[in-house]
Amino acid sequence: MREQQSLEERLRQHPALRARVEALLEVVENAAGDVSKADEAEERVAQELRQLGQDALHAWAETRHAQQVKYWDARAGVNRKEKKDSTGTPASGRSS
Repeated sequence: MREQQSLEERLRQHPALRARVEALLEVVENAAGDVSKADEAEERVAQELRQLGQDALHAWAETRHAQQVKYWDARAGVNRKEKKDSTGTPASGRSS
């Protein structure tokens, strides 16, 4: 069983997610001092959460891809697809 890491340790492994969480905290703390109304804060939080979701899905996809590559690389007798060198079959029939 894997030892549970702290949130900070886990975010260190995902810099894009860490940056997004920090940006969200900056909105909450009004670090730039540019949010004075609730509707402005709501919009900024919504934007940050949308981007956080996109970044999280991207990180998930990269992790899943790496897991699949590792899984299939460990299997004996499995050949990974490689790009063919052939440019195709020459055209046959009438010429113009």
